[in-house]
Amino acid sequence: MITLYQAPAAWGVPNISPFCLKLETWLRMAGLPYEVRSADPRRAPKGKIPYADIDGCTMGDSQLIIEHMERAHGDKLDAHLTAEARARGHVIRRMLEEAFYWMVVFVRWSEPEGWAAYRPIFLPLMPRVVGGVIVELLRKRMTGMLRAQGTGRHSREEIYAQGKADLGAIATLLGDQPFMLGTEPSSVDATVYALLASVLRFPVDSPLKRHAEAQPNLVAYCERMRQRYYADWSPPA
Repeated sequence: MITLYQAPAAWGVPNISPFCLKLETWLRMAGLPYEVRSADPRRAPKGKIPYADIDGCTMGDSQLIIEHMERAHGDKLDAHLTAEARARGHVIRRMLEEAFYWMVVFVRWSEPEGWAAYRPIFLPLMPRVVGGVIVELLRKRMTGMLRAQGTGRHSREEIYAQGKADLGAIATLLGDQPFMLGTEPSSVDATVYALLASVLRFPVDSPLKRHAEAQPNLVAYCERMRQRYYADWSPPA
């Protein structure tokens, strides 16, 4: 049994967290059954979400969980790839998760309009009396991490220029292929879909979102992934 502990759904996507969405997408792609529960970060082995209980063992970090599942159940998604394609997928995943992700953080946590849309998602998860204070402390922590990582030291214009360059690179690599590495889906598609959906479905206009929307192949790719792996999913009531 696989139990995912993750953040809530919003904006028509199953999860507000790119890494939670990545992991759930990978499980759907691999055809492995799972159930979803609300996360308590205090129980997370690495202090972050998502985390998962797998046959009684609690694990953290989306990529480490995926690699564990590949060892346990076989590499169902990447077995057909050449060594070069695997390397390309690795580079794409690392660029999106270690660089582009921070552009998403900037839009949601630093931009006033983004925070105004993002804050109400967290507030109901907090204790009723002190929830507002905790949410603001979380914002301060995230913007501090953004600066420590380096992205937060740039101007707004520089940050969006970097993010648009990342999106342009992904659009070029995808080209007219149905999936990132060719005609068949592979594990990197879970990451690409999760990060792109986190931009395209976020309900606030930004230069990053407009640039993503201007790439027809990226928009079509996200819809293709949604129809293939989430056609049976509907937002919780």
